[in-house]
Amino acid sequence: MSPSPAALPAAELTPVTNPRPPWRQRLSSWDVRTAPYLYIAPFFVLFGLVGLFPLVYTAWVSVHDWSLLGGQGEYVGLQNFRDVLTNPYFAKQLVNTVSIFLLSSVPQVVIAVVLAALLDSNLRGRTVWRMSILLPFVVSPVAVAIIFGSLFGDRYGLVNQLLGGIGLDPVLWHVDRFASHVAIATMVNWRWTGYNALIFLAAMQAVPRDLYESAALDGAGRVRQFLSVTLPMIRPTMVFVIITSTIGGLQVFAEPRLFDETTARNGGSDRQFGTITMLIYDFGWQLRDLGRASATAWMLFLIICAFALLNLFLLRRFGVLGGER
Repeated sequence: MSPSPAALPAAELTPVTNPRPPWRQRLSSWDVRTAPYLYIAPFFVLFGLVGLFPLVYTAWVSVHDWSLLGGQGEYVGLQNFRDVLTNPYFAKQLVNTVSIFLLSSVPQVVIAVVLAALLDSNLRGRTVWRMSILLPFVVSPVAVAIIFGSLFGDRYGLVNQLLGGIGLDPVLWHVDRFASHVAIATMVNWRWTGYNALIFLAAMQAVPRDLYESAALDGAGRVRQFLSVTLPMIRPTMVFVIITSTIGGLQVFAEPRLFDETTARNGGSDRQFGTITMLIYDFGWQLRDLGRASATAWMLFLIICAFALLNLFLLRRFGVLGGER
């Protein structure tokens, strides 16, 4: 039978409490718990300010009647999206955007990989070639437009002069829809192929040289080494370049706008080479309708997401990603 509490000594009735840890120990424990979050916080803060906030704010503007001069109006729901979808230029400029994107991004990535492989070989004067390949990237887009405007001039352009020299009819680069897409895609490829080639070159130089020596001992030639060693080893870089090229290709704006010789600069007299980003500019800064401009921007965002997912599916389907998930 246990004794009653009244029968116990006073020292035994005192509750046992753990001593409070010193403040240095508490500070150290707090530091261990919070330091990892503080280390990664700048990225999330920066992403929230320059990435997430504009996206959310654009969505908010897209569901309002919002004038550039008058500011926020009444809530209109999805009416701005319906207005954009029924706009006669939306479908046309969407097709133009996809056409220019395909004509630029696909050959751009292929040529960049080949150029990187050449620069990664025992080429004489490699440093000069590697520096020179980046030269188009540092040229101003305005200068690029002037250069290629002269090359693809409808009447006195150099390309038409060459075509006339071999007996072919001149091409109306600013009038014909597909020809204008080819001219603009050439401008984009000229400017960005060297940049992507240097990214591929950096990835190729990280490939262990032992793999090439082993492949050479097994009798593999340069082409076989490129296909069986180089390409599988640069898969992550290839995925990165394809995704970034997709985003940049669908957002092309400067090249078609500077290529346009009309006063309105909306992508040709009949908008035969106008893009979606030019339509956003037209809605926002010429018609002063930020609601429809924001709705168009959000639709472009969804289109880019769809193309990015399609690229990811195709890369996995054809085994470019290997076993990565």
